Amino acid sequence: MLVLLPPSEGKATAGSGPAVRVGKLALPELSPARERVLDALVELCAADEDKALEVLGLGPGLRGEVAKNAAVRDAPTLPAGRLYTGVLYDALDLGSLDEAARRRARRSLLVFSGLWGAVRVADRVPPYRCPMGVRLPGIGALASFWRGPMDEVMPQVAGSGLVLDLRSAAYAAAWKPTGAVAGRTATVRVLQVTVVDGVERRTVVSHFNKATKGRLTRDLLVSGASPRTPAGLVTTLRDLGYRVEAREPSRAGRPWELDVLVEEI
Repeated sequence: MLVLLPPSEGKATAGSGPAVRVGKLALPELSPARERVLDALVELCAADEDKALEVLGLGPGLRGEVAKNAAVRDAPTLPAGRLYTGVLYDALDLGSLDEAARRRARRSLLVFSGLWGAVRVADRVPPYRCPMGVRLPGIGALASFWRGPMDEVMPQVAGSGLVLDLRSAAYAAAWKPTGAVAGRTATVRVLQVTVVDGVERRTVVSHFNKATKGRLTRDLLVSGASPRTPAGLVTTLRDLGYRVEAREPSRAGRPWELDVLVEEI
């Protein structure tokens, strides 16, 4: 099973390991593309702080993030699984997993990134700020830039098993499963269920969405379950106590769509 995750805007402030070695990151075939994005980001942030704030969509109070980007090549690193600290990663809580679940996390989790394309949770990278939705000078829209390199490597990474896609829309745009891989892919939408005057209502809520995806991923890792198909995933999640509704694709080459219904986090 391969689980695709988004990164988070919230990140650890500093690492303590050696500077990033791009060629040593997982999916080394992405190294040339990573170097291009890294060069463009460093050049932008080192040359014009105000323009960098505009391009990256940052307010004046986040100038420190621009300086951090300018020095990112030489900055201390930490494992990606400890770098991201947002709601999803708080619920996932990789640091508290037992060793068997940690091994599963290192093997099955893949975090998409505007700067790195995608990394494993054990990959050592420095703190940075580079969302997938930005347009870097000399690169253009990052989602479009990454699509070609990711199309080359992801079918092999996905292998012949299940792909559980928990990415947000911006990061899903960087690689869309097609063909046989799509048929083995399940996307997840989290809906909050409330009852008003006896009528059940369902709404999409960002915090519920992120926290539930983190908790769901954690439960799969802890359980040791390894479903190989979307249908098997539905059964596994129900066995783990989740309320799941599944929509099979209407035609070949499309992923399954799962709704996970929650009343509270």
